[in-house]
Amino acid sequence: MHSKAANLPAFMAPYAPDDTVIATRLLAAGRLGENREARIDRTASRLIEAIRSDDDRLGGVEDMLREFALSTKEGLALMVLAEALLRVPDAGTADRFIEDKLGEGDFIHHETKSSAFLVNASAWALGLSARVIQPGETPDGTIGRLVKRLGAPAVRAATRQAMRLMGSHFVLGETIEAALARAQFGAFSRYSFDMLGEGARTAANAERYFTAYASAIEAIGASAGTHPLPDRPGISIKLSALHPRFEALSRQRVLDELVPRLIDLAHRARSYNLNLTVDAEEADRLELSLEVIASAFADASLAGWDGFGLAIQAYQKRAAAVIDYADELAASLNRRMMVRLVKGAYWDTEIKRAQERGLPDYPVFTRKAMTDLNYVACAEKLLKLRPRLFP
Repeated sequence: MHSKAANLPAFMAPYAPDDTVIATRLLAAGRLGENREARIDRTASRLIEAIRSDDDRLGGVEDMLREFALSTKEGLALMVLAEALLRVPDAGTADRFIEDKLGEGDFIHHETKSSAFLVNASAWALGLSARVIQPGETPDGTIGRLVKRLGAPAVRAATRQAMRLMGSHFVLGETIEAALARAQFGAFSRYSFDMLGEGARTAANAERYFTAYASAIEAIGASAGTHPLPDRPGISIKLSALHPRFEALSRQRVLDELVPRLIDLAHRARSYNLNLTVDAEEADRLELSLEVIASAFADASLAGWDGFGLAIQAYQKRAAAVIDYADELAASLNRRMMVRLVKGAYWDTEIKRAQERGLPDYPVFTRKAMTDLNYVACAEKLLKLRPRLFP
């Protein structure tokens, strides 16, 4: 990668190195002493007990997770439904989505174990829906017969009621106003608001998302309180939402058109002293993302503001190299940068793209254990790079 400004560092790292080599290196450096393991266990136990004792704050999600564990098909189907159904705008799509996902789990034979009334009611609703939707039926045929036998609105309403319990825990609100109403800003409140599912395909889409981001920054800033960074809320933005051709083949156009937009949003966030995080994209866009981030971050008008940041995906084999690059970039400009470490969000896409191209290996880890190991290693690295990087 060649940076736009000559004095900025360049990012270089192998695209898809061998897992075995990485695992050998990480395992050798990742051993924890017995005392440290014990401290971690005590701290984790204390946090979990404190969270579970606060039933009102959890909103019943712990009961739901115990009822339908995420290690089961039912639990996975619930998680997908909980996050997605809140954003399905029309009844037809919701009906088809419900039919598809309820077919993944054995809700019909599920025996309720929880004493919580809401969980039992949700389990009953899901069981009823699974009984109504018979295996092998087509979406159109199923929806038609549902209307006659029970009514699609009834099945949809019952399923939505069950899903909102979990969805309201993981999705703060369907609009920025609703999310802000639920958020409670105070010391150590580090909410970062984002818009789920954004991605521009046309210039009009990109303009619409830019306007939405700008409006969200205004709304967050007006509610953010007076605490200084880093104890302030912020916004997460996707570069692919701000440009319809966010791809390596359009590199120069992206730099010419997207960097000014990012700087504009950064100025708006800085005016409220908010945190602005550039979200991670697919592996193919990593070099271009870093070049756009570096070009915007280096803009002299943003000097003195510590709210600019980026998200790094631990399931990417280049995650550690990205952390090193962020540190080098911040050092070269004598600036601080916020870094959010996440597991990763595009695993299926990354695997499929590598397979389609016949690549000898993948840019992401194929085993969750490797992602977990790399996450711990990256967290250690970030902690050692404070205060220049704020993890």
